[in-house]
Amino acid sequence: MIVTGIVAAEVSFWVLLGVALVCRYPLRLRRISTVLLWALPVVDVALLVFVAIDLAQGAEPTQPHALAASYIGFTIAFGHPLVRWADARFAHRFAGGERPSKPAKGSAAYVRGLWTEWLRVVIAAAIAASILAGLGLLVRHEPIPQSVGAAATNPLWSQMITLTMVVVIWFLAGPAFARRSPMAH
Repeated sequence: MIVTGIVAAEVSFWVLLGVALVCRYPLRLRRISTVLLWALPVVDVALLVFVAIDLAQGAEPTQPHALAASYIGFTIAFGHPLVRWADARFAHRFAGGERPSKPAKGSAAYVRGLWTEWLRVVIAAAIAASILAGLGLLVRHEPIPQSVGAAATNPLWSQMITLTMVVVIWFLAGPAFARRSPMAH
């Protein structure tokens, strides 16, 4: 059931975003578009409520419960930039807006973008970890594990280990070794 909830949240996000942008640009219904864009966080709240109710009703924590928390953390941290990205492309295509550009690899803007993206990953992981802790402590009334080994046996707590690895790998693959090229402007 939780996997269905996650898929429904993802589909709802993209459908709401697409309908909002169609309303904004081709249909020129800016107020409706704004309302639809403001509704995007409601999808995350609905998924969180769905997961919390499932656990509160006695469901054993599973990896999909933990994945739902991570999904929510990442949509909160990356939602606004994703909406801006899609908006820029719709504005270009349907409203004569500027063609979206990418900073040149090695440029100061490119390196700054990698750091910004990684900081969003850290924020996403922190939000997800907070949700996981809340689900574990408040909903399931489970004690905080006393060791990494104990945490690894519970899907809610083990997801925090996974999130830490994602943050470290993203750092190493992104900004850790990014250097501004002397040729880039």
